[in-house]
Amino acid sequence: MPAGQERLRHVEHSMGTVFSFDIRIGDSGTSPRVRAGLAAAVAGLHRVDEIFSTYRPSSQLSRLARGELSLGDCVTEVAEVLDLCADAERESDGWFTVHYAGRLDPTGLVKGWAVECAVRMLASSGADSVCLNGGGDIQLYGGHWRVGVSDPLHPGELVTVIEADEGLAVATSGPAERGCHILDPHTGRPPAEVLASMTVVCPGLTRADARATAAYAMGGRARDWLEELPDTEGFAVNADGSTWQTSGFARHTAKLTA
Repeated sequence: MPAGQERLRHVEHSMGTVFSFDIRIGDSGTSPRVRAGLAAAVAGLHRVDEIFSTYRPSSQLSRLARGELSLGDCVTEVAEVLDLCADAERESDGWFTVHYAGRLDPTGLVKGWAVECAVRMLASSGADSVCLNGGGDIQLYGGHWRVGVSDPLHPGELVTVIEADEGLAVATSGPAERGCHILDPHTGRPPAEVLASMTVVCPGLTRADARATAAYAMGGRARDWLEELPDTEGFAVNADGSTWQTSGFARHTAKLTA
């Protein structure tokens, strides 16, 4: 870390997971504003949980799903997130969906969206650079970062390390943390080809989160799909421990092996 740069770290529990903030402040005069931005970002994460939780019967999402509220009765963020989900469903030809077993469930996108919003708050408050890790899905702002991707088959070990700069996001989907919770939306069953994990790197965690979810559901066919997406790369661990990656993924790890 450059001399004179202040570092602020914070851990917050929300949405059933852990959010880890690593914030670098280049000018000590901006520290009070950045700390206020951190408080606002943390409050924002809890607000998202209150609105979108599928486990809270009183959340607006739960009430919308039960028909107790119309979309127009909900806060504007609900329509924003559902529109983003619809975009992700179209982009993935239905491999990403918010309709699982008859339930309305945007959790494959909403956490990434919430993290991206929180990082924007911190950036606007004057933070020099930010790394926000929400349950293993990471949004970066400013600076240069190394992001380790956990080995899903060997807990405590890393399967690769990503070097990333301004604006990149890293999202990983798979059963290691929560069991097999991602279904093939075309069959309603676990994917026919089960991956151990699927990591996607692209600008913006909203898209990275949704794309990782869709790619995991696709299995091996995800490679061709990811190759067609702009500014997007993928790295997969198969159930037998072998790996594959998209053609441009190596540029995110080249500095590590140079």
